[in-house]
Amino acid sequence: MKKLLLTGFEPFLNFKINPTEQIATELDNQVIGHYKIVSRILPVDFQESAHHLLQHIEEVQPDAVVCLGLAGGRTHITPERIAINCKDAGGAPDNKGVILQDTPIEADGPAGYFSTLPIRNIVNHLNENHYPAKVSNTAGTYLCNNVMYAALHHFAQRGEPGEIPAGFIHIPASHKLATQLPNTPSWSHNDLTDAIKLAIEVM
Repeated sequence: MKKLLLTGFEPFLNFKINPTEQIATELDNQVIGHYKIVSRILPVDFQESAHHLLQHIEEVQPDAVVCLGLAGGRTHITPERIAINCKDAGGAPDNKGVILQDTPIEADGPAGYFSTLPIRNIVNHLNENHYPAKVSNTAGTYLCNNVMYAALHHFAQRGEPGEIPAGFIHIPASHKLATQLPNTPSWSHNDLTDAIKLAIEVM
């Protein structure tokens, strides 16, 4: 059976819970569509996150890679269209306290990489099943963009762009997280998990 590497992130900044960590952990070893899920949790660390992801890719040898990230404030499931070659968190530190500005992810890398996930099909399938979803045209320049770019650059350097579907999906806050952050839009944990399962089924 094919393997899908699914990643989440640990909590960060003022987000004391990260629903992507919970979803990835819950789905580990499950079979969804054509894939057995192999989950890993990434650190919120500019230096280590991409390194850990590439280690997991080499260890798992997946047939697809889906990285999940929290976008507190968004109301929809948002597959990302593009990752850009930039680390700049707008003054926000990673979990090691590192603040980067205008820093390339790969010094000699291209300006950006488009997702190789079927993002339009994912959005359409989620909407058909009454889960709000839309394509996002910016993954930001924090850790989410960093790992998406790293994965796509890795496959491009191996001469396999597009052969292994890879990309990033942002999710809204969970209700549990929103209780700590007033006025933050949120979904139930079950709805978030089911939406990610539907997204994987499309692939």
